[in-house]
Amino acid sequence: MKKGQVYEGIVERVDFPNKAIVRVGEEICIVKNCLPGQKISFLVNKQRKGKAEGRLLRVLEASPSEYGSPCSHFGICGGCTFLSLPYEEQLKLKEDQVKKLLDSVLVKQQSPYWFEGIKASPRPYEYRNKMEFSFGDEIKDGPLALGMHKRGSFYDVVTVQDCRLVDEDYRNILGAVRTYFADRGVSFFHRLTHEGYLRHLLVRKAVKTGEILVALVTTSQSPYKTATAGALTEEELIDGFSALVQNLPLNGSLAGILHIVNDSMADVVQSDETHILFGRDFFYEELLGLKFKISAFSFFQTNSLGAEVLYSTAREYIGELAGEGGTPDKIVFDLYSGTGTIAQLMAPVAKKVIGVEIVEEAVEAARKNAELNGLDNCEFIAGDVLKVLDEIAEKPDFIILDPPRDGIHPKALPKIIAYGVERILYISCKPTSLVRDMEVFLENGYQVERAVAVDQFPWTGNVECVVMMQKKAN
Repeated sequence: MKKGQVYEGIVERVDFPNKAIVRVGEEICIVKNCLPGQKISFLVNKQRKGKAEGRLLRVLEASPSEYGSPCSHFGICGGCTFLSLPYEEQLKLKEDQVKKLLDSVLVKQQSPYWFEGIKASPRPYEYRNKMEFSFGDEIKDGPLALGMHKRGSFYDVVTVQDCRLVDEDYRNILGAVRTYFADRGVSFFHRLTHEGYLRHLLVRKAVKTGEILVALVTTSQSPYKTATAGALTEEELIDGFSALVQNLPLNGSLAGILHIVNDSMADVVQSDETHILFGRDFFYEELLGLKFKISAFSFFQTNSLGAEVLYSTAREYIGELAGEGGTPDKIVFDLYSGTGTIAQLMAPVAKKVIGVEIVEEAVEAARKNAELNGLDNCEFIAGDVLKVLDEIAEKPDFIILDPPRDGIHPKALPKIIAYGVERILYISCKPTSLVRDMEVFLENGYQVERAVAVDQFPWTGNVECVVMMQKKAN
């Protein structure tokens, strides 16, 4: 295959997370955003050392497994990858991806491990409890759009009025807010010129309590490109936005409406200033009998019901180890603890749980949540795991790892291994990072006992894994 040439081929398989393997004669090319069995045309844009990478041009023939999509934006919006597959087909695809990755490393360990397949999300559609919608336009100088970035584009935004990952309340809020600002000619923040007003609309909704938090993110610039006689002032615009949202017919209940000012050049949702327009700046969610106070920027699993499956699985793995009475004399380290969900699940069966998390706001939330749930044996430390482990006087009897997508810092791994605990539970949202880290654990005397995949993110290329490792006897 030659760079710059167009080819046709059949997708043989899709490797994690979204790498379709297409064969043309004796050669293969990696092309993203395809499904097994599709016949596609693609342009080769990279070719080195016999490895070709291409860009999808067109799907010439659908996969025999495809059945159409419930969303009119599928293929245009970059949010979903597998939406045209039946859910059971998607689960099998992810299960195979995870098993292949695990086997590639665990073939090196002496004893076999138990792979339990994949656990489905309780709610395949309308499962997300958080969305960060972007303001922009779908075509240059086109009408105001509010939604997700177009697939493969940094600038173009698609108004995802029909999105199936969120429920009706999200769709109603999105449509009403977009129309409100479009009708008033309000500008959006352009990612190239760094000029404009509207940046993001953040919507969070608890599945169990039904509470909704809405945050409009803008710059401190003028709302308009050019001054217009009779135009609303910024204060009038924001007051009108708040009144609009308060009067929408929603199934959930509004916990709060915020106006966040963000003048950062980066395309991220963050706050220079936060103003409460209505209610409060947080909402409550419940997981497995625990209550959590969540702010606009708190980390929390985006699939609440799926998180219950994930954490129930982790609790099951730990519970079987701990026995009925738990581990009342044991110290547990929860590294990369986020808002402390796992730590709080472990607290009733441990002497003490120490959570370490680099995001200070998440640590503060974890402390408040532990207090909210009446747990007094949880300690949460703000800092980088790499550095904090040198400062903790206690030694763990059990370690839980739930690192970010890139996995554990290579310099932190030896410190974790040096504790020599008998078992380690590793929860991963990126299997490729997991297997990279597992190689190091295997080289240092650990082996995997059991593993399972959990579909936290239906229709996307992402999947969670839970792995229990045991230290081999000398």
